[in-house]
Amino acid sequence: MQDRFEGRAPSFDAPALDAFTITPSDVTDFPELIRAIYAGGPGQITLKTPSGTNVTFEGISAGTILPVRARAVLATGTTAVSLVGIV
Repeated sequence: MQDRFEGRAPSFDAPALDAFTITPSDVTDFPELIRAIYAGGPGQITLKTPSGTNVTFEGISAGTILPVRARAVLATGTTAVSLVGIV
């Protein structure tokens, strides 16, 4: 299959390279840093930043793409559903 972006350095304004379903966990980090989170349902998202700081984003609407790097989404404090990690 042809890939018009092959050989180009990825950037934050380029299309995502991959995505995966997020299962919030208080003990397990993602296998790699993500660059954004899609929230399919409303609520709040508590995540761990690349530096290890926990932060909660409140008032997330369904269909939101939260453009923030994260190493994990925590179960404690996360009420938004149908989360997808964008890489």
